[in-house]
Amino acid sequence: MASPRALKFVCLVVCAMVMAASTAKAAISCNQVVSALTPCISYVVSNGALTQQCCQAIRGLNSAARTTPDRQGVCTCLKNTASQFASNSRNVALAAGLPGKCGVKLPYKIDPSTDCKSVK
Repeated sequence: MASPRALKFVCLVVCAMVMAASTAKAAISCNQVVSALTPCISYVVSNGALTQQCCQAIRGLNSAARTTPDRQGVCTCLKNTASQFASNSRNVALAAGLPGKCGVKLPYKIDPSTDCKSVK
């Protein structure tokens, strides 16, 4: 049987691992997401033309979000941004349709009701 001291050490290591996993932060900030998607603003807000720069930004952002915390962070930022337009369902619908129009498959929907914690 393991000594009490060894059991305490194992418990400490496991607790540290759990804490580190639960506090993992996204490498992509919301400011970076918003900045990257600047070329898409006129399409979403003013029903302007969908530009190649907008689609490149969406593809680049999707490629940059490699880890679960990154994807969840980008999702949360997009969700919060979409929430600002929630009073205008047309703008939310345009934003939600952007990935498909650009040929990008996101693991979540751009929508104020998306549960970003479930994104893997």
